[in-house]
Amino acid sequence: MSTMIATPRLVVAAAQSGAGKTTVATGLMAALARRGLRVQPYKVGPDYIDPTYHTVATRRPSRNLDSWMFGEDALRALAARTMRDADLALIEGVMGLYDGAGAASEAGSTAQVARCLAAPVLLVLDARGMARTAAPLLRGLQAFDPALRIAGVIFNNVGSEGHYQLLCEVVRTYVEGVEPVGYLPKQASIRTPERHLGLVPSYEHSQVAAYLDSLADLVSRTVDLEAVLRLARSSGPLPAPEVSLTPISPSRTAPGSVPEPAGEPEPARPVRIGLARDEAFHFYYEDGLDVLRSLGAELVTFSPLRDGALPPDLDALYLGGGFPEVYRRELAGNAPLRLDVGRAIAADMPVYAECGGLMFLSEAIVDGDGLEWPMIGAIPVKARMQQRLASLGYVTAVAQGETLLARPGETLTGHEFHWSVLDQRPPGWEPAYLATTRRGGTRPEGFWRRRLLASYVHVHFAAQPAAAARFVAAARAYQEERQEGFRS
Repeated sequence: MSTMIATPRLVVAAAQSGAGKTTVATGLMAALARRGLRVQPYKVGPDYIDPTYHTVATRRPSRNLDSWMFGEDALRALAARTMRDADLALIEGVMGLYDGAGAASEAGSTAQVARCLAAPVLLVLDARGMARTAAPLLRGLQAFDPALRIAGVIFNNVGSEGHYQLLCEVVRTYVEGVEPVGYLPKQASIRTPERHLGLVPSYEHSQVAAYLDSLADLVSRTVDLEAVLRLARSSGPLPAPEVSLTPISPSRTAPGSVPEPAGEPEPARPVRIGLARDEAFHFYYEDGLDVLRSLGAELVTFSPLRDGALPPDLDALYLGGGFPEVYRRELAGNAPLRLDVGRAIAADMPVYAECGGLMFLSEAIVDGDGLEWPMIGAIPVKARMQQRLASLGYVTAVAQGETLLARPGETLTGHEFHWSVLDQRPPGWEPAYLATTRRGGTRPEGFWRRRLLASYVHVHFAAQPAAAARFVAAARAYQEERQEGFRS
């Protein structure tokens, strides 16, 4: 069985990071959504921050398309599921067009995703100080993979309208099959602020609505939006296999999993998983959260920054990544919430933490000035911020014990991106994983004990739904234990 991807779609890519593809992609999304079009946004690769701008611009959750974590069939199925009710899908690329997991592999690259979805590419080219040289750059990108269709180009950092017209003449003279569709001028006011993990998330951009309005205004003036739509509509229909994003044998309580036989009892109530979500914790894949919901989880959001206690009647906690180091003062000052999380862990509630969540579970975050900010203290280590990146890239993680997500020897895939390092491993705490990076090195990673699992590895539940099912099953077991305790 297969379905068809008939939605017009376009990949916004660049020759390198920093060329302006996030600005262009988000501006196109905002401008086209303002016209009344239902724009479904996507981001290639493991990125949590750019999608926050997409979501505000389109009022639709942005999704990640990662061809390293997903096979092509699953990637097309995911795209088909989420863009079927949209008028247009805009897909922002990652890094340079052909950059992926390694020098000799296209896995994880924007080019691989574009080919997988049979989507034309709209290239963003930084034209600062450039004119005729744009031609060999474009022709070289075309020639590297003739199966990839680079259909259009938008120039960024253009000095004037005359500069843009010169660039158009160069492309029309020397580059076959690529249509210039517009430009963005040199204009510092439209640049989004950055810090150590990339862009400042939209959660913290106090003027995000005004920023996106001005960006949409600019794009509407200097980009031919009809030409952009024409390129997207040239993508044509694409068959997509119907690949389930939930395990083959899902829990009977999972909504929509298998029909309940007549005469059998009603499914148990959903398990309530507390989801830390605020400015300090918001690194989650929307499709991963969808998988948890499909398995019978009710995701109950709370703010470690502002809430004085956890939501009532929780069966598990999910502490995602984010910026606890930026909000260390506020987190340290919210002692009631930290104590409540500690009590939940002491009661053996299942707790899964990734990256920033791991830092939150540590004894303290040590900032760049050496000041210590107390955290929950569930794991006897300290997270020390440093001036250089500690880890970046895809990892393969082999479980070292009976953890919340996997049995011993089972493999999970994920990625890491962090600037903090931990103290020496404390005695009595087993590593959660043996992690292998793309360079081939291995190391112990993370911590596990009973129903607590914490590591720097970000896992995509839609790419490994069995891990999601195991987490929900642990929450279900805890729920049943609590109910039994109430009855006794």
